[in-house]
Amino acid sequence: MSTIWSNTLLSEDHIMVAEGARDFSNKEIKPIAAEIDKQHRYPKEIIKSMAEMGLMGIAVPEEFGGAGMDCLAYTAALEEISVACASCSVIMSVNNSLVCDPIQKFGTDEQKKKYLPSLADGEKLGCFALSEPDSGSDAAAMTTKAVKKGNKWILNGVKNWITNGKEADVAIIFALTNPELKHKGISAFIVDSSATGYTAAKPEDKLGIRGSSTTQILLDNCEIPEENLLGELNGGFKVAMVTLDGGRIGVATQALGIARASMETSIAYSLERKAFGKPIANLGAIQDHLAHMSTKIDAARLLIREAALLKDQGKNYSRQSAQAKWFASEIAMEIATKGIQVLGGFGYTSEYPQERHFRDAKITEIYEGTSEIQKIVIARSLVKEFSK
Repeated sequence: MSTIWSNTLLSEDHIMVAEGARDFSNKEIKPIAAEIDKQHRYPKEIIKSMAEMGLMGIAVPEEFGGAGMDCLAYTAALEEISVACASCSVIMSVNNSLVCDPIQKFGTDEQKKKYLPSLADGEKLGCFALSEPDSGSDAAAMTTKAVKKGNKWILNGVKNWITNGKEADVAIIFALTNPELKHKGISAFIVDSSATGYTAAKPEDKLGIRGSSTTQILLDNCEIPEENLLGELNGGFKVAMVTLDGGRIGVATQALGIARASMETSIAYSLERKAFGKPIANLGAIQDHLAHMSTKIDAARLLIREAALLKDQGKNYSRQSAQAKWFASEIAMEIATKGIQVLGGFGYTSEYPQERHFRDAKITEIYEGTSEIQKIVIARSLVKEFSK
């Protein structure tokens, strides 16, 4: 595409960032996206180039080595990366939303100086470890524990479904420091993957986003310095919830990009494919699909940008990010399905990218809070606001 689908709410600087990300995606990512997926390959060279462009620490302040931009710029760039390759976009999203963001918000000056520059410039990669084999949406059910011994914390437990798990150099890990308090006894820690007792298990064999690794993290008497506590002692649940609010904007944007990729594939195919002597783009049934795609994509983008704008303004955006994540992920799956229908038999083969978009879309309804959890967040927020 020669233009960005919508410049609504974007400044000239935002548009410049988006255009740069789109040009990079078209030239460097799209040509090898299918290869990355088929080989289950971590795209190291792409991530390095993204870091050089400032995309791996886009909202990190310049004083800590980042691009110093806002969440709106982040979503504008991430959408373009997501259109090309969902694997690349989730690697970027996790590093920005789930690692740099909590360190920036809750970290000490020493922690920011130590970790943010290397995370922003691509020297290091981060991951976020909250879920466990028996603790997903119910974070309070976690069993990983952290015990203070002298000037060190000793962590024991297993974390599950960790995006970037294999390659990550830095992990934000949540553990119980006061089990009797349940979710009020959770603390957050910054853990280097080189720490004694830290092991990333074998990557999962996944349906989609195959270029990003998903692993368990095993903590066996993992020792970290006491100064690696992130935020307040027993304040980890707040760190997790605030971080996930921002993370949902990232996943919503990833879903938006996947949906847009499906629409672009559908439009291109419908102009090439002929039936009864004319392009199928002239058929009412195909036009119906395309009209639904375009309208829902634009609606999702506006929800995302509202949440991003509220975040940039320092206002509460929890409900808006949940709405954006729920809606965008649902329409990504819907539009990916319609895209296969538009392409017919070709949509069911790897000759076209639509089957990859279909596989990549599904996870957006699951990770960083399932669609069911988003609806609970939205409803509770509405009730709370109405009761004031």
